[in-house]
Amino acid sequence: QVPLRPGRSLMDWIRLTKSGKDLTGLKGRLIEVTEDELAKHNKKEDCWICIRGFVYNVTPYMEYHPGGEDELMKAAGTDGTDLFDQVHRWVNYESMLKECLVGRMAVKSIAAPKGELEVKFILISAKKVYVFLFIFCIFCISLYFLFYSYDWFQTESLITIVIYTKQKDMNAELVIIDCQDKRLRGEIMLGDYSYLVEVDLDHAVSEDVAVNIAEKVGKVEIILKKKDNINWKMLGQPWEGHNTFVKRTDRGLFYRKCKLVSKTEVTHDTKLFCLMLPKGTHLRVPIGQHVYLKQIIAGTEVVKPYTPVLPFLLLDFQEASHQDGVHIYLMIKIYSSGLFTQALDHLQIGDCISVSNPEGNFKKSQVHTSEDLILLAGGTGFTPMVKLLNFALTEVSCLRTVKLIFFNKTEDDILWRNHLEQLALEDERFEVQFILSQPTKDWVGKQGKISSSLLSEFVKRSKKDSKVLICICGPTPFTEQGVQ
Repeated sequence: QVPLRPGRSLMDWIRLTKSGKDLTGLKGRLIEVTEDELAKHNKKEDCWICIRGFVYNVTPYMEYHPGGEDELMKAAGTDGTDLFDQVHRWVNYESMLKECLVGRMAVKSIAAPKGELEVKFILISAKKVYVFLFIFCIFCISLYFLFYSYDWFQTESLITIVIYTKQKDMNAELVIIDCQDKRLRGEIMLGDYSYLVEVDLDHAVSEDVAVNIAEKVGKVEIILKKKDNINWKMLGQPWEGHNTFVKRTDRGLFYRKCKLVSKTEVTHDTKLFCLMLPKGTHLRVPIGQHVYLKQIIAGTEVVKPYTPVLPFLLLDFQEASHQDGVHIYLMIKIYSSGLFTQALDHLQIGDCISVSNPEGNFKKSQVHTSEDLILLAGGTGFTPMVKLLNFALTEVSCLRTVKLIFFNKTEDDILWRNHLEQLALEDERFEVQFILSQPTKDWVGKQGKISSSLLSEFVKRSKKDSKVLICICGPTPFTEQGVQ
């Protein structure tokens, strides 16, 4: 993110979109845009971008974009879908940019080939393409049935859906179940792909949903209690994505309403929010992954990512601190001028907010093969480190050292300082260093911003050639400097 000028906040943008001002320059007309026409609009003062077949004039949005003008200009006059998905596919651009919509991309026309030789060549090429596509389709179908299939059966009081994944490492974190208002949605994660069972159930079931996982054979059972002991003739009416195995990015995010059950102060500007999942939901957020919170603010859908943490970080309470499958804890910094965090802070106990499925690509196996784990955190970049610390110190025996280098502005900004210092006393493998950029004169610890000279004091192997894993999280400039 980059600093925005005064009057260029998200709320200011929402006001501008509702002012009635012509933001497209087309006076309300929608046009069909060719590639050549799109390419002409590639300057800051005249910038069009295509996302998923729709073209937007983002010129008026330049000064409001949290990522800065340079990021938008990377896609100026082109199809920016891939770039958008890499950076923030979770953002509801349709809502944010609806007043900037220019129109649809024109469908390309393909000229018919001329001459007998060209026709034969096209026919030969087409045959090769069809053969390739046929083989590829057979491969995909085989792959699909090799990995995923489902069945269901019933007793007088229960409905059991069985999903056969054939995956030997299947676990609770890879299974997400939502069952509310007769809609059942079960998603099984496999790397970048997921398998989905999604139906409107034939009859009503209770809110209690049980999930059994046979890890060694990869079998997942979803057990539902019938509200009425009647015989079901079918499981239900399928949704569009039912019984499909596709890329997770193509499937999109799914949200459920979670209830705020507590909100406690961590520091002067950071709070720990405890959200309760609906009764019919089975969801575990893996280490290093995040969820998205969604709020409607001033009529516009606003989405932000947050990494769940544990309720506390003391080794005496390890059993209690593991995920209970009911609550999600989020440590959130409340910004005085932050539209979204202010809205979160004004939530009352019992209010609901939409929470997405987890996303992220961190793999715990990286920790299992390491001997030294070094964590560099800047401010609330500490949040992804919480579960990782707990996991590393309680479940990874090969680690010799675990070191957290925690950068903050002032002492008052340090999150869970007492927890971390206590943890360092209880586990000799763990060390924490607090580094401040704006300390008071009483501060006796290290000070400064992230730099090679500062890190060279702390980023060291426990022995020659030991395997080291370094994890970095914080504001973008902090992360970029840390990587360098």
